[in-house]
Amino acid sequence: MANIWGEQRMKYKESGQHIKRILNDLAEMNNDTSACFSAGPADSDNLLIWKATIFGPEGTPYEGGSFEFDIAFPLNYPYAPPKVRVCTKIFHCNIKDTHICLDIIGKEWSSALTISKVLLSITSLLADPNPLDPLDTNISKLYNENKAEYMRIAREWTQKYAML
Repeated sequence: MANIWGEQRMKYKESGQHIKRILNDLAEMNNDTSACFSAGPADSDNLLIWKATIFGPEGTPYEGGSFEFDIAFPLNYPYAPPKVRVCTKIFHCNIKDTHICLDIIGKEWSSALTISKVLLSITSLLADPNPLDPLDTNISKLYNENKAEYMRIAREWTQKYAML
């Protein structure tokens, strides 16, 4: 995990504005009483690489699933967005392979956003897919034309890939 997405290792003893901000994001995560997600450094020697888990929202086909994500912070964080990679296979029109289509981790990024807000946005996307901005046009088409079948397949994938 040392060079995920080309990021270099960063020891705790090294500091900078981005490290202070990441520590603030971590403190916010630790103080968040939300049960819908969790996140933190993947290992104690590297604050730039995190693991996150989002728990499938109730009332959705993702309910009961645990969805894993890798988060990599760039050296110019928070002025550039973190890279978020999907690790759990999921049937969703805005998620394809390891990629997620979410404007706030791309062109709509703001340094005012935190990792908690990013994870909350991903959770919201699970509950309310956006078929108008899909990563997978076939899944988007199914969502628009046969939502019941979309939900059935999404539930099947959740049971197969996201439930232990």
